[in-house]
Amino acid sequence: MGYGVAMQTRAYRHLTAEERETVSLGLAQGHSLRAMARSLGRAPSTLSRELARNRAPHHPYRACTAQAQAATRAQQPRRRRKLLDPWLWQYVRTHLGHGCSPEQIAGRLIREYPEDMPKHCSPETIYAGLYVLPRGALRSELLAALRQARKARRPRARGQDRRGQIPNMTPITDRPAEVATRTVPGHWEGDLLKGARNGSAVGTLVERTTRLVILARMDGTDAQSACEGFARKLRQVPAPLRKTLTYDRGKEMAAHEQLAQRLAIRIFFADPHAPWQRGTNENTNGLLRQYLPKGTDLSGYTQRELNAIAHRLNTRPRKGLNFATPLEVFTQLRYHSPVALGS
Repeated sequence: MGYGVAMQTRAYRHLTAEERETVSLGLAQGHSLRAMARSLGRAPSTLSRELARNRAPHHPYRACTAQAQAATRAQQPRRRRKLLDPWLWQYVRTHLGHGCSPEQIAGRLIREYPEDMPKHCSPETIYAGLYVLPRGALRSELLAALRQARKARRPRARGQDRRGQIPNMTPITDRPAEVATRTVPGHWEGDLLKGARNGSAVGTLVERTTRLVILARMDGTDAQSACEGFARKLRQVPAPLRKTLTYDRGKEMAAHEQLAQRLAIRIFFADPHAPWQRGTNENTNGLLRQYLPKGTDLSGYTQRELNAIAHRLNTRPRKGLNFATPLEVFTQLRYHSPVALGS
């Protein structure tokens, strides 16, 4: 077995007293860390970490000093895991159950208890606390509450983007500059959330300034169904609050001219393969998958059920709103009630 393979299968362990003597002698003789690492069968990063942790400031590395510091550190009690605090653990469990992510929970704690540091924790602390739980019903329950509901942490895969051709599109480059600033409400992003085998869909609308979410039940996935579904819901929004709609290039928006005429709204289309131009809607669709999982027949959801899902998102803290909720921001702006918008 080669050195590289051996290092991949060996768990990290601190240097022994004999290895520290070898390092001390090697440094005195001018050997490099990489050469000493090869001699000891260690990774160069292990030796680099050893020097950073156990060398006295402004002094050469000495094995006896390093061994004494390592022994003292090993006898010190490890810092208590923050989530062992009963109050904090219950807060995290409760908000996970309400659909909040670890980042949203951490941000909300800071917002609600700005001066109470013991009640603060990072998203990583929450993730670590969940994934170190022993196997059992509690672990399964809490991991299932995470947005991706994975049993182990791994990078998110990205799928391919499929676009259709739409006549007479107005490109996003023609969109008013005020849309990008998010300072003026009334600018929306839209999309279809597809169901099993692309045979059903739910229309998603997100207001860019407040992140208010509206869900529209669709009778199908064709252009006319999309036009009818979006028109029915956007018609409930006061005209001053429906200035523009930014959409991708999906074929379901082939009737965009009809929709624009019925609602007196300007519709713009993002560039091909540029989901970041509709980032608010893309992020919202990810949140919605917690309630409308892939592979589900979305035609079975009533408008009342979709309204309830939208209300949950509208009362969930958002990082982009400094961990306020869309409902709170919308109320502060004294606009039409988001509850009524979702009716």
